Amino acid sequence: MNGPFYSLYTGKLFKEISHVPEFEKDLKKLVKRFSSLEEDLEIFMKVAMNIFHKQKIDSGAILRISDLGIHSPKIYKAKKFACKALKGKGVHSGVRVIYAYHEEEDRIKFIEIYYKGDKEDEDKERILKYFGE
Repeated sequence: MNGPFYSLYTGKLFKEISHVPEFEKDLKKLVKRFSSLEEDLEIFMKVAMNIFHKQKIDSGAILRISDLGIHSPKIYKAKKFACKALKGKGVHSGVRVIYAYHEEEDRIKFIEIYYKGDKEDEDKERILKYFGE
């Protein structure tokens, strides 16, 4: 990986885009299996996240995780994520992306990326480690 996949979009789509250290490990592990993942994430940011957060259009691709007791920032899970490496699956690839969105500051922080075939749900302990009160 040459720099973060989102470096081109920092300041253009959102004022700040970053990730927790574990996210990079998740991504490196999954890129070995799904070679298109970094490009897929770029497209996801440009399209789905832009539509949902900037244009305020809910396509059902992104859901808020509201059962964590965290009010700010809001934590989201991408359930419809297209991965080219998983041919024929479209947005039903099984790849999940968990991120925090600080609406007031227009900041995104990626928390976790995983394949649903490997684990069922997001790592709530990781989310609370970084964003719990």
